Amino acid sequence: MSIQDASSAFGASQPLKGPIFFERRELELILRLYGQHVASGEWRDYAIDQLTDAVAFNIFRRSNEAPLYRIEKRPSLARKQGAFAVFNQAGMILKRGRELGPVLAVLDKRKFDVL
Repeated sequence: MSIQDASSAFGASQPLKGPIFFERRELELILRLYGQHVASGEWRDYAIDQLTDAVAFNIFRRSNEAPLYRIEKRPSLARKQGAFAVFNQAGMILKRGRELGPVLAVLDKRKFDVL
């Protein structure tokens, strides 16, 4: 048995996927937004969930409640609907896209201020 036969027999010909996580720039954008809302007293806690095909940044108003928002990165949807999505507490998609900045804009509280 040759090396190529052995590698294909064990599935090594398939590209190995590493764990999915936020890149540094993405995490900086999320934490900047999170910090602004913590400073204003709206959000108090967060959790990062690493799933098999996605990673999620969960935002909590109180740590003993369900997440208020979930920012999700799912690379398998990058070419279709966009890898990034923001979900509300009910699980509805508030915004989905290929770039994280415009997707996070849905959570910008300054947009909803009434003068």
